[in-house]
Amino acid sequence: MDHSTHHLGTTHDHAAPAGGHAHGATWATAMKATLHCLTGCAIGEILGMVIGTALMWGNVPTMALAIALAFVFGYSFTLFAVVRAGVSLKAAVKVALAADTVSIAVMELVDNGIIALTPGAMDAHLADGLFWYALLGGFAVAFAVTTPVNKWMIGRGKGHAVVHAHH
Repeated sequence: MDHSTHHLGTTHDHAAPAGGHAHGATWATAMKATLHCLTGCAIGEILGMVIGTALMWGNVPTMALAIALAFVFGYSFTLFAVVRAGVSLKAAVKVALAADTVSIAVMELVDNGIIALTPGAMDAHLADGLFWYALLGGFAVAFAVTTPVNKWMIGRGKGHAVVHAHH
């Protein structure tokens, strides 16, 4: 197996500590981990918002679905990559939970907090610019807040660093 590949086809330097996986993490590593997490979260959250809106659900069930799907898609990106590397499904689930739970939780808390605090965003429809501005702005702020969290966790061998032991 080629050890230079990672999720979504990005490459990483696996030399430690220069690659930031053993003693401290680089900002580049933390940003890649956060972008990986954000991608899954964004797909799940947007899909949840589209489904909830299409079914004319209220704000609470729509947001609950969006958050649930953000976790599902966020975990699935890691899960598929780790299984593809030859890890059993049971072990891969444990890796995904360890790697992504804090990152996804922080991202969802920040992102949904931004949306909830943006006047009118909770009542905006998919065709409204306000809906997309609040959502994308929430993702941007969530990325900025979650990156240092991921850097701290990776530097301590936790979070996304757990994935690197399996490929």
